[in-house]
Amino acid sequence: MTLELYTALFVFALVTVITPGPNNLMLMASGANFGFRRTVPHMLGIGLGFPTMVLLVGVGVMQLFDLWPVSYILLKILSVAYLLYLAWKIANAAPPKEARTEGRPLTFLQSAAFQWVNPKAWSMALSAITLYAASRDLGAVIWVAGTYVLVSTVSVTSWTVLGQQMGRLLRSEARLRIFNRVMAILLVATLIPVLLPGS
Repeated sequence: MTLELYTALFVFALVTVITPGPNNLMLMASGANFGFRRTVPHMLGIGLGFPTMVLLVGVGVMQLFDLWPVSYILLKILSVAYLLYLAWKIANAAPPKEARTEGRPLTFLQSAAFQWVNPKAWSMALSAITLYAASRDLGAVIWVAGTYVLVSTVSVTSWTVLGQQMGRLLRSEARLRIFNRVMAILLVATLIPVLLPGS
């Protein structure tokens, strides 16, 4: 991979992971509700789970959709249902003190598995492989996946710290409830591109 191509890949990967989407909104909500330390497993699940997904997509998972087209529709239905469930959980999160002691952020495995039903993750993985590893050469696919490990570190840390800092402003139960409901609405809004005709 040439320096010019890798630079383009790096910028593409950074822009796609750092812009708002389901992962980042959930990290911000988790940072606000649980703090940075308790959100670390969630961060690692995204930071390693998504690049693993990119790697598997690059080496042939997409062939399943070609062999069994109905699987794409099932994936879409699962994605929408799970995101609606997560939005409901965020909207109804416990008050600040209860959330910090009784509530639980997503685990490493939960957040890694979430990548497979995250519409933005699928779009990013397919675009990255199509643009930067079109030959499906294993070396190129590893470069793409490795780049996502690097940029994901920046993204997951930034969004969690942003949420943690916002949590300091949301000390009251009423403010945190409003914040959680806004995060839930924004999470549901990320489904609009998925639900539009032709998507």
